[in-house]
Amino acid sequence: MCGFKTKMFNPKQIFTWWYRQTFGTFLKTLFYGKFVGKDNFGNKYYKSKKDERWVVYSHNSEATKITSDWYLWMHHTVNELPNPEQKKFLWQKPHSQNLTGTNESYKPNKITKKNDKKKYETWNG
Repeated sequence: MCGFKTKMFNPKQIFTWWYRQTFGTFLKTLFYGKFVGKDNFGNKYYKSKKDERWVVYSHNSEATKITSDWYLWMHHTVNELPNPEQKKFLWQKPHSQNLTGTNESYKPNKITKKNDKKKYETWNG
């Protein structure tokens, strides 16, 4: 059946959209989805005969978990599936999800407004 392996269905999926996929997405994937690939985070990508594309997240639904290669494919910018063996440039960093609002988010040093720390002179004209 469509090459789709299902795990045990969780009843939470019927009522909550943030738990990987909704019941509707589960049915759409089961009947119309063709598995096309999986990324490093465990997200699975599907395509229908009408060229509709969607993702089933490995854990909670978070759009920033999609890597740039898969993002381009999902939004029909490119038609080729991402190739994990494709050589990356030295300046390219590995993908990480948006950590805003978590303990791991980037927190720069606080800027103080003390006059003794200014690196410039204020002009009063």
